Amino acid sequence: MEAAKRGLYFEDFEAGRVFTTPSRTVTSTDIVNFACLSGDFNEVHTNHEYCKTTPFGEPIAHGPLVYAIMGGLQYASGINDGTLLALLQIDKWRMLSPVKHGDTIRMQSTVLSKKETSKSDRGVVVFKRECLKQDGSIAQEMEATIMYRRRGS
Repeated sequence: MEAAKRGLYFEDFEAGRVFTTPSRTVTSTDIVNFACLSGDFNEVHTNHEYCKTTPFGEPIAHGPLVYAIMGGLQYASGINDGTLLALLQIDKWRMLSPVKHGDTIRMQSTVLSKKETSKSDRGVVVFKRECLKQDGSIAQEMEATIMYRRRGS
């Protein structure tokens, strides 16, 4: 694993290259704020008494909240600074373990492939993204397809 450089171009990505973002702790405030923002007040996210009857024992973060935090962590890593053009696709998104208040997460991205486009100023990179918790377990995984600028564009 290597620390990410800022503003990577299409040419900087090679299959197998691994990037790790900074970490962030998820809080109860994050979970409540996301419920308010999204309108998803499902009891598994908002009702402590209900959650005592679930396998989780306490409220868990919304899957899309964790996804959104992963996006923020990707931004914090700097690799997209001035070079990302578009998120094109998310495939194989899986929730593997819950994220709770107090869990500290980071994202590990592995370049799976890349291809040039018909336009010389851009290219497409496919990543395997894993959201890792403080104990090393994987909370979420997915494949993300992103369009980047090419050098000289």
